[in-house]
Amino acid sequence: MFALAALGFAAGPTPANAAAQAEPLDAFMGHAIDSGRYLGAVTLISRDGKIADWRAWGHRDLARTSPMRRDTIVRIYSMTKTVATAAVLALMDDDKLALDDPVGRHLPEFSARPVSVRHLLTHTSGFSPASEAMEKSADLKAYSEAAGRLPPAAAPGTRFEYNSVNAEVASRLVEAVSGMAFEAFLRQRIFVPLGMRDTGFSVPESERARIADMTSTDGDGRLVIWPAGDSKRPGDTMRRYQSGAGGLYSTAGDFARFCHMLLGSGQLDGVRILQGSTVELMMANQLTQLDPTHRSLGTRPPVSQYQEGFGLGGFVNLDDPKRERPGSVGAFGWSGAAATYYMIDRKQGLVAMLLMQHLPQGLARDPEKLSLRFYNLVYQTLVR
Repeated sequence: MFALAALGFAAGPTPANAAAQAEPLDAFMGHAIDSGRYLGAVTLISRDGKIADWRAWGHRDLARTSPMRRDTIVRIYSMTKTVATAAVLALMDDDKLALDDPVGRHLPEFSARPVSVRHLLTHTSGFSPASEAMEKSADLKAYSEAAGRLPPAAAPGTRFEYNSVNAEVASRLVEAVSGMAFEAFLRQRIFVPLGMRDTGFSVPESERARIADMTSTDGDGRLVIWPAGDSKRPGDTMRRYQSGAGGLYSTAGDFARFCHMLLGSGQLDGVRILQGSTVELMMANQLTQLDPTHRSLGTRPPVSQYQEGFGLGGFVNLDDPKRERPGSVGAFGWSGAAATYYMIDRKQGLVAMLLMQHLPQGLARDPEKLSLRFYNLVYQTLVR
């Protein structure tokens, strides 16, 4: 078993005994970085609200002049969706909306559509994918109005189709119901109360040296810098609008605070963000009414491949002997496009996180994904 230390923000050296107590995981991560498949990584594992192992591997720059640090800032992309979901659920706790409210009750552009808040948070709205023009919207209001004009791809509630439109409309819903800009609401209700000092849609100039380079792999299997894409410089807002689908920067320490709030049934260090019953709902499979053949993740593998369900803002481990992902029944988590992963296992009191910055291109030379092996080694370590 890992030795435990108090959860906090310190980003200094990893505890000296951690490597000896996590040798298989240590060897696995060391090989993945030393072999050049990935530039660097941050891993964090905690049990019962205390850090068990938190370390940085490799480098944060392709020139390999700056070692990866435990406080390195990364783009968490779709892990943002869980945060956006928590914001919607906080408004539900305030009795300002209900899961089965028609979205059109709060956003007039959907007044003629039978789409509910639950449909947004479970990706069962039937929305068509976003157009390129939508992703250049000036703000969430413009994005949502454009989404309201999209032709439906399916009737609401009949298919699970992983689609970022759901999260962007949910983010606009937060603005409309709260009367606040999306980031301002996140900061007031989640980031500041939890002490998530390095999480936001942009990074202050004074902190940008801490951002990890984004890499990809070229046709020859070499690591290369990924083009800036939507942001002109690392640390800039990744979209013109505040994207609840994938726009946040964060750190392992910050996101661990968020995860520990969920692990603590909505509360951390005496601060309550969500009601306990709301967290129970969030981590319960919401796809029980769908046949497995109607559970599609779009560009991701089908949900049924991993024998998993989907709650509100993340996957849910099911009681299925064919399940590939380790962990207890009911374990919850999600990932981001640039190889960022987290999982919360409340039965084990466990939070496990793997943060890298690498975008695969669907090429034969892309490195293998590390998440399933990482999670398996975490659970093997727990029982040693």
